[in-house]
Amino acid sequence: MIEVTQKIIEEITSHAEKDYPHECGGMLIGHFSEGKKTVVETFPLENAREEEARHNRVLILPKDVLRAERYAREKKLDVVGYYHSHPDDRAVPSQYDLDHALPVWSYIIASVLDGKVDDIASWEMENDRSRFNEEIIKKALSASE
Repeated sequence: MIEVTQKIIEEITSHAEKDYPHECGGMLIGHFSEGKKTVVETFPLENAREEEARHNRVLILPKDVLRAERYAREKKLDVVGYYHSHPDDRAVPSQYDLDHALPVWSYIIASVLDGKVDDIASWEMENDRSRFNEEIIKKALSASE
């Protein structure tokens, strides 16, 4: 399970719609506790993929991942996952997503149809890296819940 506030959903939605028709991406900052992840902040990142491939691929540079991890550590938090958008496609992970995922993290995907977010879903990869399982998104009233 991953717990997010409405503010987090709005930040992901805003980033996905702003970057449409390209994919967007960013880190989910929060903490792990008692079998769940709680997101308290998003850490938007720039899609470094070449212009002609940005519609269906996002590339986050290692230096930007390190920047997000450093930021989380400074706040005594963790990177608990990653979000990205699927322009004109479903909020379901692709084979490419599976090939580039890490166990334990949550992967929130925003489906963006005609410039508007249509659906948001979260996924967690099996430890053997064989597939994703849909993860329950629990909406909290505030980051402290």
